[in-house]
Amino acid sequence: MNLKKRLRDYGLKVGKMSTGPKNTITDVKGVMVGHTTLSNNSVQTGVTAIIPHTGNIFLEKYIGATHVINGFGKTIGTIQIDELGTIETPILLTNTLSIGTCADSLLKYMIDSNKEIGRITGTVNPIVCECNDMFLNDIRSFSVTNEHVLDALQNASETFEEGSVGAGTGMRCFGLKGGIGSSSRTFEIHSNTYTLGVLVLTNYGKLSDFTFLGTPLGERLMPLIPSKVESDKGSIIMVVATDLPVSDRQLKRILKRTSVGLSKTGSFIGNGSGDIAIGFSTANTIPHFSKSGLQALSQLHEDEIDQSFIAVAEATEEAILNSLLSANTTIGRDGNTLYSLRDYIDQLI
Repeated sequence: MNLKKRLRDYGLKVGKMSTGPKNTITDVKGVMVGHTTLSNNSVQTGVTAIIPHTGNIFLEKYIGATHVINGFGKTIGTIQIDELGTIETPILLTNTLSIGTCADSLLKYMIDSNKEIGRITGTVNPIVCECNDMFLNDIRSFSVTNEHVLDALQNASETFEEGSVGAGTGMRCFGLKGGIGSSSRTFEIHSNTYTLGVLVLTNYGKLSDFTFLGTPLGERLMPLIPSKVESDKGSIIMVVATDLPVSDRQLKRILKRTSVGLSKTGSFIGNGSGDIAIGFSTANTIPHFSKSGLQALSQLHEDEIDQSFIAVAEATEEAILNSLLSANTTIGRDGNTLYSLRDYIDQLI
């Protein structure tokens, strides 16, 4: 049995930059990830929660931004992020028809810990992103409940599983089993070390297009896979966290470069694919309530931003490959089966 689960377990890597100690998004201090996994015959789905910091994210917001590469998606919360440049809730990932449940649950979670909401201040902007897992999951069953969302939020930690877990339980990527993947990069600017991490929910691509570290493996995999799904009608959500001090405009520029890592895996960003990046910087805290005087925010000089561009491109590509290698072969709705790349990779590298 092949127990290797991540790219670097095979002695392989993406790019030249160093990773953080865990090589995940939680290498950015304060960031945590939690999952609730529902895997039982025709139910193959779940929830993944990304917690930006351990304090009160509503009262102490972070700089945030989003970037839509292709807009075939049903995300919640991006309009306010783009308008105000901050995030004020955890980020939830789930299946397409569970975004309402997740938004409702996240609102209740935030209100329970913030008595000010809807009383002495305004409301709150829940952030929920989705991919369609209907090939393996009976998405019409609405299996995700409020309790599942709360569980994902409450069990979040610095260490978390990848592959067929949480929101990634029922996802497919390049006709293989997709899911949750993560990676990170560190880099120095003027003797200061910064970290950038990426978490992906992969559910896109055709097997024939799959590219592995610059090598087109899709065509070689085609004869090996018992059942093939040759359409690009999925999505990918790419969540980026960094401690680099940037404005929301600069962060949006960084998010745009997730498309570089995405395309290096063989994606042509198909018509039916929702390819969306969302991110935050932990370097500046924005208080919800106005304080006397002006607020000073640190910000990177534009001439120093290229390293973060390289970092996000590398980490996105590696996170995608980790999602494929970590995922397990899964049988779901109506006997539909998706096979793990891990079952075949030794024959191909």
